[in-house]
Amino acid sequence: MTVPPRESFPDTRGWLRAFPGAPASPPSSGLPMPPDPALPADPVELFLSWLEEAAAAGVVEPQVATLATVDASGAPDARTLLLKDVTERGWWFSSDLRSPKAGQLDANPAAALTFYWREQGRQVRVRGAVRRGDREVSARDFLDRSVTARAVAAASLQSEILTAVGDYDDAVRVATAQVEADRSFVSTTWQAWCLVPVTVEFWHADPGRRHLRVRYRRIPPGEGAGWHIDALWP
Repeated sequence: MTVPPRESFPDTRGWLRAFPGAPASPPSSGLPMPPDPALPADPVELFLSWLEEAAAAGVVEPQVATLATVDASGAPDARTLLLKDVTERGWWFSSDLRSPKAGQLDANPAAALTFYWREQGRQVRVRGAVRRGDREVSARDFLDRSVTARAVAAASLQSEILTAVGDYDDAVRVATAQVEADRSFVSTTWQAWCLVPVTVEFWHADPGRRHLRVRYRRIPPGEGAGWHIDALWP
């Protein structure tokens, strides 16, 4: 569906309403609703199956997510980043310890990750506490990057004011030489983080807006192990 140009509508609201909604043919696997036994007992299993389906369907960068954090004053912040791993512990991402997000996570170690696979009409929301990974995990994450990416990560004073573009070029040039001279070099400010989920919500679109939602809630310590699984109103 081609949306007519904005000037053909009386206002921006009308133009936005003309955009197409959910895909006409959502994935055939759908979303089992509790107590369907086809629904995995653990949200990691369902997430990875959805991620595999997104990759197989050709979704561009299905590992991209939006990370939302809160700073020390309670102001929200968000940015897109790359998912680095998913384990039994949780969802992993990385950043420089000099970055605003690192400062926010140190001040308030809680966050939310949102994945949106438009082509499949699917969304996953992960909320919980954020914990630092150990140095071994952080080092592996850093060394998995390309030489240029490692140099930029080591050189960049993320979000600081850049007064001259040449300063950035010079810093990356120096860092690149350092990385190439020592392929085992790992920046001391590089950090892997794990979002340990308290809730994981799966949302599956329907062309007629009869969307499906399932939420996993971790059973609190002392009350058992595992997850409560609930269907939610869309």
